[in-house]
Amino acid sequence: MNWQSYIKSYQSYLKIERGLSKNTIDNYSFDMERLCLFLSQNDIKVSPIVINEETLQQFIYAVSKEVNPRSQARIISGLKSFFSYLIFEDFRNDSPMELVETPKTGRKLPDTLAVEEIDALISAIDLSSKEGERNRAILETVYGCGLRVSELVDLKISDLFFEEGFIKITGKGNKQRFVPVGDLTQKFIEIYKNNIRTQLNIQKGFEDTLFLNRRGRQLTRAMIFTIIKDLAVKINLTKNISPHTLRHSFATHLLENGADLRSIQLMLGHESITTTEIYVHLDRKFLTEVLNTFHPRKD
Repeated sequence: MNWQSYIKSYQSYLKIERGLSKNTIDNYSFDMERLCLFLSQNDIKVSPIVINEETLQQFIYAVSKEVNPRSQARIISGLKSFFSYLIFEDFRNDSPMELVETPKTGRKLPDTLAVEEIDALISAIDLSSKEGERNRAILETVYGCGLRVSELVDLKISDLFFEEGFIKITGKGNKQRFVPVGDLTQKFIEIYKNNIRTQLNIQKGFEDTLFLNRRGRQLTRAMIFTIIKDLAVKINLTKNISPHTLRHSFATHLLENGADLRSIQLMLGHESITTTEIYVHLDRKFLTEVLNTFHPRKD
């Protein structure tokens, strides 16, 4: 088999055996394609079965000049996963990535917005345009429910359980969770769904998709980024923001207002509580108030 055949088999393994999401599989596949391009450009004719550590180190060194340590760490992780798969399938006896070290990236602190900044973003939406009500519902949903951008674009009408006060989210690894949805978010989703979405020429296969573009098809992740970036420019917001910024802000504001980490973890769909703990640092004043309020020896 050539590289592409092994990669295709690897993709099937990630999907069927590991149950990973399409986005995660695409990221792993992109890293493998990057390796194939490097081999081709340097006229290195070697198969996945015999490629050695030295060649992979050359590739990683070349990549390190183009990407930041966090991206480099992700690429190394993807390569390790690929060669572990080859061992699992008895294509290889060892992994050439075994001794390759992952760069220390540290824990990046997430960007957040103040409540006033989020209000300003939403207020800047032109509700007279055809996409205005949709965009308001999108921002209210991302911030109101703390969704990943992939979870937002995949959200279905059949996932809305407004009478119970929840929406069903399919997250990483196709794991499902129920997230509470507030009255305000429900209100703006209903306005869009009942007054705007019904006027679209909805294309086959997207009848149940909640947020659609003007052609009646599912929105792309890139379009959500564009919507938010354009609004940031409109209000002269100097912070570099993305849909994930609203998700971070959702978690931070809940913590600041007294929510416990376990509840935030469940709403965000974090596999581990340690991932959620990144938010603890974000408001030192809040933590001081918690200590002064609840510690038995505060006086």
